[in-house]
Amino acid sequence: MGRYGFDELSRVCLWVTVAFMALSLFTQNQAFYLVGLLLLAICYFRVFSRKVEKRREENQKFLGVRRLGAVKWNAAKARQEQKKIYRFYKCPQCRQRVRVPKGKGRICITCPKCRAEFIKKS
Repeated sequence: MGRYGFDELSRVCLWVTVAFMALSLFTQNQAFYLVGLLLLAICYFRVFSRKVEKRREENQKFLGVRRLGAVKWNAAKARQEQKKIYRFYKCPQCRQRVRVPKGKGRICITCPKCRAEFIKKS
């Protein structure tokens, strides 16, 4: 009663702990074992903590970082799928990513953000 309990960060920490323990088992390396024990201690410290608000803030920061990573991953995956049809260039002025169709020869590309024009082969 009055303890924080498990959240998403604690679950991830616990899974990483299991991974380090398994890695230490297969490699016979004590460093992996010690890192696993340290992560396990941190995980249990978070679970039994009475500072609920601090733990909630930590979890929210973790979820924000994880969401940002997921957004970047999904964007990279979508770009990879679109590489068959489109070419991607960066605007030389504002570094905005511009997508143009492949196979059109040399074309003048207008950046949608800053309206700069540059010529590239598509």
